[in-house]
Amino acid sequence: MRGTHRRTRSLLAASAVVAGLLVPVGLYAAGHVGAAGAAAPAAPDPEPSGAECRTAVQGSRVVAYCHNPYPSADRVQLHTECARWWDVDTDSAPVGVGPGRTVRLDDRCWKEVGSAWVTHADENRTAS
Repeated sequence: MRGTHRRTRSLLAASAVVAGLLVPVGLYAAGHVGAAGAAAPAAPDPEPSGAECRTAVQGSRVVAYCHNPYPSADRVQLHTECARWWDVDTDSAPVGVGPGRTVRLDDRCWKEVGSAWVTHADENRTAS
């Protein structure tokens, strides 16, 4: 008789452990089934903005044309890194590009240009 009580207690303890492990799994599955049936609201797409810039390097000169096709203004700045160690790298002053406008940015090195790029900032903020 004693063996039967032990076995019963063991089975009860084992079933309690299994039930304790299965309850969170069942709740997790129920949450996903319910979420799949209900349509979640779509995240809003950010408004497109920013000027498109094309940069050309010819010898020691850099020219960038930036066109802004969007309704919000953009601020662009040309950065030029010269190839020679003694040549001064430069950053142009930030220029505002209004909606539907195109601006021209230019710079030069004494000798060859190592690289040139344009950065963007929101018109409402100051460029850093």
